Amino acid sequence: MSYRPHGIDDILDRLDQAAQGSDRVSVGDIREALGQRGQGAFLLFPALIDITPVGSIPGVPTLMAATIILVAVEILIGRSEPWLPGFVERRHIKARTLCKVTGKLRSTGRRLDRWFHGRLCWMTQGTPLKVAAALIIGLALTVPPLELIPLATTAPMSAIAAFGTALLLRDGVLMIAAMAITAAVVVLGAVLLL
Repeated sequence: MSYRPHGIDDILDRLDQAAQGSDRVSVGDIREALGQRGQGAFLLFPALIDITPVGSIPGVPTLMAATIILVAVEILIGRSEPWLPGFVERRHIKARTLCKVTGKLRSTGRRLDRWFHGRLCWMTQGTPLKVAAALIIGLALTVPPLELIPLATTAPMSAIAAFGTALLLRDGVLMIAAMAITAAVVVLGAVLLL
């Protein structure tokens, strides 16, 4: 098995290292461990939370959308790593819990590393990245009004999750797929409105 310094395995290793020698790991420690990959993670995880049954709790989709907009605006203005408010960075989880989660994600990570391995990396930086950030903001802005319709936020959040995955894996083919999903979401929305 070859070592991929930018693969999921590497990200999981960094998270395990962040958990070493401490009982608790803060969100700030996790953000620091992820580095530039944090932007993808902080887009992906709120979108996934919204797609789960937790997303049907009133207010959760709007909170997740606000978090996503914060990260996307940071990308748009050129920040290389996500900034989070202090009260969020100070939140923590047990180091043992983080290690359990990374352990469970290892096999999935290895599969993802085989499939997605930094194709068309140029699509995950520069102008394409800023276009993606603008699309993400547009998608996230649709979430608060859609929250009133059960499961309606799943479509824009799925597109945002695809963008987050593309940035996390630094895979331009996934970025193109995320843009195609966004176009499909817009077309679907227009059809439903007519």
